[in-house]
Amino acid sequence: MPTGLRVLLGLTAAASLALATPATASASLAPTAATASAAGAIPSIWRWGPLYSTDGMAEAKGTVAVHQFGFLVDGKLEDTRGKGCAWVSIRSMSAKNGRWRTASYYNCVPGIGTFRKDVGDVLQIKIRTCRGNSTRPTGWCSRWKTVYTQGG
Repeated sequence: MPTGLRVLLGLTAAASLALATPATASASLAPTAATASAAGAIPSIWRWGPLYSTDGMAEAKGTVAVHQFGFLVDGKLEDTRGKGCAWVSIRSMSAKNGRWRTASYYNCVPGIGTFRKDVGDVLQIKIRTCRGNSTRPTGWCSRWKTVYTQGG
């Protein structure tokens, strides 16, 4: 093998290793709650759910993730029955003034729908799942489940 080709192959291998190393390092910077507790790091993603309505016809599950401006609640809402709608309500307590804010999402089609809510800088996040119609939850609500608390 000519010397020039050997040097070129060596440089190509070194460049590919240098490009692959930062991608691996950045992937390990965002541990989930399961890996963070083992590593002793602060988690940046918390998984919650499944959370069912009391009649068992609505299911919600998802994640709470840290992002640049606070927290993002992301999830899936499943309606298992064609009559009525599945609802998920998200309550968050503001870190600025301590007031509770509520946002609700619904799915009236049998199957899985998605939702996403940027709750900002909060002290606590709670979620519940209900059944209802296309305008509001009407009952069969689960208890409020705390999915994030600052410092805990």
